Amino acid sequence: MAEITDRDTALFESGIKLGALYHQFVGSPVNLSTAGSLEAAIGDSISLQPCVQSITVAIDREMVRERINDFGYCELEGRMLGVEAVIRYGTAVVHVGMSYDAEMDYPMMFVQQIEQIEVG
Repeated sequence: MAEITDRDTALFESGIKLGALYHQFVGSPVNLSTAGSLEAAIGDSISLQPCVQSITVAIDREMVRERINDFGYCELEGRMLGVEAVIRYGTAVVHVGMSYDAEMDYPMMFVQQIEQIEVG
């Protein structure tokens, strides 16, 4: 059996963070005046979890504008989210994200970069 490395754990934790973000916040009411506070709330919430070094959340305002209903808001969709996060576990630092892939018509989560750092 292969040893589970810091890199493995950091990647696993990254997936948990992005999945939690997606499933916790998609469906939240949002409009153009509340998008900024919702971005901050999402980032603040996920940043409380272990291993999160940083997170940036952006909501596509044009998509929000296009979907505003007669009551003045719409529901947050995964395709509206742009996310970048840095997750560290032990000697591994992973940079991950989520963005809408128009070709696949899907909010894809992805690994941008993996770093191995010296601890000493």
